[in-house]
Amino acid sequence: MQLTISETTKFTFSGHESFHCRLLWLKKGYDFIKKGYSFTDEDAVVTLGVGKNMVTAIKFWLKAFGIIEADESLTEFANFIFNDTNGFDPYLEDDQSLWLLHYKLIKTNFASIYSLIFNEFRKEKMQFTKENFQAFILRKLELSNLKTVGDDFDVFKKMYLNKSEDNKLTEDAFLGLLSELQLLKLQHKGVYYINDADRPSITPEVFLFSILDNPQFGMSVSLQALENDDNSPGTVFALSKHSMLDLIEHVVEKYDFITYSEQAGIKELQFKSKPAHLFSLFNNPQI
Repeated sequence: MQLTISETTKFTFSGHESFHCRLLWLKKGYDFIKKGYSFTDEDAVVTLGVGKNMVTAIKFWLKAFGIIEADESLTEFANFIFNDTNGFDPYLEDDQSLWLLHYKLIKTNFASIYSLIFNEFRKEKMQFTKENFQAFILRKLELSNLKTVGDDFDVFKKMYLNKSEDNKLTEDAFLGLLSELQLLKLQHKGVYYINDADRPSITPEVFLFSILDNPQFGMSVSLQALENDDNSPGTVFALSKHSMLDLIEHVVEKYDFITYSEQAGIKELQFKSKPAHLFSLFNNPQI
């Protein structure tokens, strides 16, 4: 079941059949669509080699990560990552790809729990439980079906919690696509947190992509906006101030179309121009 609150709020819960996204599901789904198949095909179960509920889940995660559009057409992002001929990282062996997928999952907001947790909830509640999140949703959206939200939280936990955090997790939970990013931490049984921290695996290209891809940011972006705005790198990647400033220093050194200024107490990143094709950042870092 997929529960959508309204057309205006565009908050959607469930739809994943209680399956978190496995490592190879996005590639499997990409290849499936690339070969001309459709999730509405009667033999989709046979072609994908998974159960009926998993077929539904794969389609859900392809949409959630911005791999396919509503009509099942492949996105530019999908071809950039997964194309067998010239894809950046078809089998997700590079942490940059995982950070990009994490960013897309939040920005796309097809699975609303991820945007809500990273953009709002974790700023309100430093340490939290599933019940805390359900109460947050009840207060924010007046949603009565808290079991559905609880199921989403369980999937979120499996997606992000690294196996080293809790050796009592089932083996299935170890396969969460984004667990290696180590964003979600276990405080103690049933209590979790996402703290701002240094993220050494985030490259200047990933950082810059998340800024250039954000339609809220113009030719100048304040440090405060980079740290705190919705879908900003500081918010999405849970970056420490030190890590943020370090990444800013790297992008300014690396790209001559970017400057960083501090005038009259205002700190901001300024663009002389912006690349026409954002994915070229990864193909030609010296663009």
